Amino acid sequence: MAAKTAVRRTKGAKSPAMDIGPVHQFRVTLLGTKSVVWRRIQVPEHYSFWDLHVAIQDAMGWQDCHLHEFRLAVPRRGELRIGIPDPESPEERPCSAGWDVRLSEHVRPQMPSTLYVYDFGDDWEHELVYEGLVARDTSAHYPRCIDGGGACPPEDCGGVGGYEEFLLAIRNPKHPDHKEMRQWFGGPFNPDAFDPTVVVFDDPRRRWEKVFSD
Repeated sequence: MAAKTAVRRTKGAKSPAMDIGPVHQFRVTLLGTKSVVWRRIQVPEHYSFWDLHVAIQDAMGWQDCHLHEFRLAVPRRGELRIGIPDPESPEERPCSAGWDVRLSEHVRPQMPSTLYVYDFGDDWEHELVYEGLVARDTSAHYPRCIDGGGACPPEDCGGVGGYEEFLLAIRNPKHPDHKEMRQWFGGPFNPDAFDPTVVVFDDPRRRWEKVFSD
C-alpha cells in the first residue's frame, strides 16, 4: 500500500489537551549526504510511531508519498520493523503498524540509535537518536522543531547518488544538465537553507485519513 502524494499542511496543529506531561526529544540525521541534513524535534509523550513518522516528514521537508519504516534493535528480539504493513505479502516484509505502537513501548534512555527509512526506491536512511524526555514549554505547540540544518533533498531525485548529481548540475550554470535540473526542481536550490521556525506540522490523524482514505 503506497501513500498518496498530495497532503495539505495545516498550521498550528496542536497536541490533544489531555497531554500535559513531558515531551520526547529526537535528533534526526539524514545519512550518506556530503552536506549534513539534520533536525531536532520534540513530540508529545503519548505519540505513536505513525505520529512520529509524520513529524519527521514535516520537519525534514519530505512529501510523505512513499513507504517508510523504523528499524529498532530490541533486546532479546533482534530487529523490530515498524511502518506500514503490506497485507498482501506480510511474510515478505514483516512490519508492525506504526499507529498501533506507542513510542513509550520502546524509547528509553541510552537506547541504540534507530534507523528510519523513507522511500524504498531511493532509500533515504535517517539516524534517529533519542535524546530523552524534556520539560514541556507551556507556551509552545507540539510537535515542534527546535533546531536543525541543511535543506531536504528534492523528492524522487534518485537517492544519495542522484542528489549529489543534482547538486553538481544545479550549482554550475555551465553543467549540461543545469537548465533541465532547474526546470525540474522549479528554480534555484540552496542545500544549506533551513529555518526551524517555518516548519509546519500536520495533524497525524488527518494525515492518516488522507493516506488511507481509499
